[in-house]
Amino acid sequence: MTRTSPYPYALLLRGINVGGHRKVPMAELRALLTELGHGGVRTYLQSGNAVFTSAERDEDALASGIGRAIEQHFGFTVDCIVRGGPYLRGVMDDCPFPAAELEGRQLHVTYLSEPIAPARLAPVDAAAFLPEEFRLGERVLYLYAPDGLGRSKLAEALARPSLFKGIVATTRNWNTVAKLAELTAETPDA
Repeated sequence: MTRTSPYPYALLLRGINVGGHRKVPMAELRALLTELGHGGVRTYLQSGNAVFTSAERDEDALASGIGRAIEQHFGFTVDCIVRGGPYLRGVMDDCPFPAAELEGRQLHVTYLSEPIAPARLAPVDAAAFLPEEFRLGERVLYLYAPDGLGRSKLAEALARPSLFKGIVATTRNWNTVAKLAELTAETPDA
């Protein structure tokens, strides 16, 4: 484990505070992250987004440690993905869709715990869902859904568990993607 000066991260929790289930109050999450020794802790929305700094450089180790702490504190498991600020900005820079011309609800990013090969998504007939589209990036899947995620047939097809078996995947709309990149750029050192 390499320890150096604090580095900005975003924490993405999957499937919390939805329909009154698996409640993780953001004030408690902030307190828990602070107790774990992370600095500059802030949360964004109620859907499981936090930013913090840490001297730890291993994203997977951070995600595992936070996941264990959440399970111990709240009594249930939550899939966690941790990504560094520069990576989040890279996700924005590498977007294959014209993000500046779209509404935030039309563009989504699914963060993946590990890279996947394009062949894994071959069962999805992309042409059948046009004008909706998806593209793979570095540990992300970009989804263009002009009528929003709630009405997206492509999002429904991509949500099949067999496509991402063994991989943690959690989706954020473009507004949240941009805000997390901004917050990690602003996160003060611990």
